[in-house]
Amino acid sequence: MSHHPRSSQLGRALLATAIAGLMIGQAPALAAEQGLLDQIRRQMPLTSTVPANADLNPYAVFVAPVSAGKVQAGDVLVTNFNNVSNLQGTGGTIIAYTPETRTTRVLISLPQTLPQCPGGIGLTAALVMLKSGWIIAGSTASTDGTTRTKGDGCLLVISPEGQLAHVWSGVNINGPWSNIAISDQGAAATLFVTMVGFDMKGPEIRDPQTGFSVTHKAARVLRLKLSIAPGQAPVIVDETVVADGFSARADRDVFMIAPTGLALGADGTLYVADALDNRITAIPDALTRKESGGTGREVTRDGLLRRPLVMASTPAGHLLVTNAKNGQVIEIDPVAGRQLFARWINTNPVQSPPGNGNLFGLAVRTDGKGFYYVQDDVNNLMEAAP
Repeated sequence: MSHHPRSSQLGRALLATAIAGLMIGQAPALAAEQGLLDQIRRQMPLTSTVPANADLNPYAVFVAPVSAGKVQAGDVLVTNFNNVSNLQGTGGTIIAYTPETRTTRVLISLPQTLPQCPGGIGLTAALVMLKSGWIIAGSTASTDGTTRTKGDGCLLVISPEGQLAHVWSGVNINGPWSNIAISDQGAAATLFVTMVGFDMKGPEIRDPQTGFSVTHKAARVLRLKLSIAPGQAPVIVDETVVADGFSARADRDVFMIAPTGLALGADGTLYVADALDNRITAIPDALTRKESGGTGREVTRDGLLRRPLVMASTPAGHLLVTNAKNGQVIEIDPVAGRQLFARWINTNPVQSPPGNGNLFGLAVRTDGKGFYYVQDDVNNLMEAAP
């Protein structure tokens, strides 16, 4: 998703005068359903996500589960995908916002060129902090802002003090893109992240039938099982592709359109936001399966979804998913396969529909009663609360 610097001043003005209690949309038959979105009453800007080096385009949002090193439990961590040039795939900062003190600081600033990471540094929606305090972030970099110069990328292992410790790369890692779904037991953890860079060409290579960039059915979900010894960095003990065959294509405006959202259900089902096919699918037994489940079972498609992006789970087991093609977040009951609510969380009319292209990452608050998200049109971290 690209950042639109010329709309920043107008976007900020609109943010200050946004409609109080922005509308919640819901299917008429589901009016009695309880959810997180129908409890939200206000949306507030918390901080700019632009650090001193002027990185732009916030992507990942993750709430720290523990206090360790320079990070306090409840801190909101945010990655930036663009640098000051506003080219996608060039940002290298993770910022940390502390809600209690309302302070923002840079946790780590990575060089754009990092030899251990094929292609360099461009931080995506892939971000997680383990209970051990270690942070893992995904990089899918570019030198010209498009996939024409994309490298395979890597996963970065960062200490709680904000120091780069290790870089994971290899044949299974190519374009780490989605938010990371996690099951964390402390001494062991299981991560899921989509890898969407396989077979990806530049956006200038067009499909003569559609006129769009060529669509590949090569995007997949990689499961990483980690072992974490006390005081030591995590190590990978197993890599398994648990889902594959998802659609992905290059895009000049938003870099890539590909599966961007993952969420892990309490029963071990992994939910995937399949952006190009405008649907949510389910991969059963994701924690234990030994082979790929393909694209899984379709949970829901179309309806309120407008190219679903990042996902998060609510305490009730519902899914929150941001839309790429308008400024809404959608709440879904994945067990029933029902879309429950849609709430406008970005109403910037410079884009059409309002908020189109402005949303990306989100994370549910630790108390489960609200959520954090980013508006990349104005480079703000936001909070939605009762």
